[in-house]
Amino acid sequence: MKIGLLGTGNVAKVVGSKLVSLGHEVTLGSRDPENSPAVKWAEENGAKVDGLRETAAGADLVVNTAPGLSSLDVLTAAGADSLRGKVVVDVSNATETRDGGLAVVTPNGGSIAEQLQSAFPEARIVKSLNTMAGQVMVDPGRIPGHHTVFLSGDDPTAKAEVADLLKSFGWSDAQILDIGDVTSARATEAALLLFVRLYTTFQSPEFNLSVAKA
Repeated sequence: MKIGLLGTGNVAKVVGSKLVSLGHEVTLGSRDPENSPAVKWAEENGAKVDGLRETAAGADLVVNTAPGLSSLDVLTAAGADSLRGKVVVDVSNATETRDGGLAVVTPNGGSIAEQLQSAFPEARIVKSLNTMAGQVMVDPGRIPGHHTVFLSGDDPTAKAEVADLLKSFGWSDAQILDIGDVTSARATEAALLLFVRLYTTFQSPEFNLSVAKA
């Protein structure tokens, strides 16, 4: 599968490496592909770097790894035509420093995923993987026992496609929890505050949330 990652940061590199290892053709989308610092990484890891529009247009599936506050601009640069009909996995979170502490940004009281779905109604936005560190996203077995990855989105078929991708990463059916339509992304985006607090407590990103149901 051709998979385009919008963004060239650490999450894009971690997810991109895993996707390459699974045999996918991976492109990282950059605003300035010729001068991107990810070019060397791509050459060393069997991926490539291209423009945002070209990356989205050439992909069978798109992953948004841009920061939450930049995501709308990044997808706008990628272009609605390039995203039309495609599954877009949104792993972003939006935060800002407020009163000396970290705060979650909720566009119009909603979520980044809702903002993107509204702006690109013909794309199939699925929120997932945004409640954990990058290395856990692609290697859930590094955390012992049961733990959970969430899915939010309006399109059941798109969520099923993303669930299949998650299973290729090592997530089991029992660990994948569909929590509803795209508005449910408000809950997982807000959970970033809990992630940050736990990271501070553990001094390590090697953890994840677990949902247990009787």
